[in-house]
Amino acid sequence: MNRANSMPQKRILTGDRPTGRLHLGHWVGTLKNRVQLQYEYECFFIIADYHILTTRLEGLGEIEQNIRDMVLDYLAVGIDPERCTIYLQSLVPEVTELHLLFSMLTTVPRLQRVPTLKEVMRSLHIETASYGLLGYPVLQAADILMVRADLVPVGKDQASHLELTREIATRFNNLYGPVFPLPETLIGEVPTLVGTDGKHKMSKSLNNAIFLSDDPATVEKRVMSMYTDPTRIRATDPGHVKGNPVFTYHDIFNPNVEEVNDLKKRYRAGRVGDVEVKKKLAAALNAFLDPIRARRAEFAARPGLIDDIIHAGSARARREAAETLRLAREAMGLNYFRTPALEAVR
Repeated sequence: MNRANSMPQKRILTGDRPTGRLHLGHWVGTLKNRVQLQYEYECFFIIADYHILTTRLEGLGEIEQNIRDMVLDYLAVGIDPERCTIYLQSLVPEVTELHLLFSMLTTVPRLQRVPTLKEVMRSLHIETASYGLLGYPVLQAADILMVRADLVPVGKDQASHLELTREIATRFNNLYGPVFPLPETLIGEVPTLVGTDGKHKMSKSLNNAIFLSDDPATVEKRVMSMYTDPTRIRATDPGHVKGNPVFTYHDIFNPNVEEVNDLKKRYRAGRVGDVEVKKKLAAALNAFLDPIRARRAEFAARPGLIDDIIHAGSARARREAAETLRLAREAMGLNYFRTPALEAVR
């Protein structure tokens, strides 16, 4: 990582599960913030492929391509691997050992109280949680504490997700010594972007997403099919701007404020049709995505680049992980019979 000065930076851990290409919702919710964070903090961006297994055991063959697409999307929006560490969870096996140690400090009733557990089970129609799904917050804690992160970016509604990590770190430190920091939540405005259906959060699985890698024709097609104001039958009917997804997107992605205000005024008065409003939105979105698509194409044309970034980032993460495990085992008194030769095998 390239550091402009010798002043220590606070360390951040955040990331994604490689479930597919990234879309405008990811940009609004996390990517835009990460691009800025890389200039202010020492950032570790984890591609959490093990976490996919907690809810999915079939159709795993697409994960490799999803990982490559995700890294390309990172690069395309401006995440710089020279400034931050992009790594693959499964290439840092030390996290599984830390997960094992942490699982001994965590009770089943505590995991059953994790708010998101029931939500995930309900949304995926899971009747009984697997051992892995029940323990995914412990693996998440291992991800965070493996690099001894100081901060974890979350939205206000997700601040409770970090509580278990802090509890595990506190219990370990009280039992064995001060090895782990107590990571703080880095609260930010992490808005949810409604999908093109106007009903649900933008999601690949709901087919309501506009992807960062979509070509101009696809963007225009998706925009022209967007949900608008259901109470408006004719273009001459006064329309509602508030809660109208098309205008939500205009406010976020159209930098021409004068044009947006004019469209809103005419829409409310019944003097502009949905077609014109959508066409101007499609133009604004394509103007926003053009440089992202260009950078993506440039990076995609460089053979071996993605592999190099993943391998270099994962190697750095492993160095951090090895030091973390050394400190943890030493504090617990578990470093017996370890030799330099044995450590080299790791």
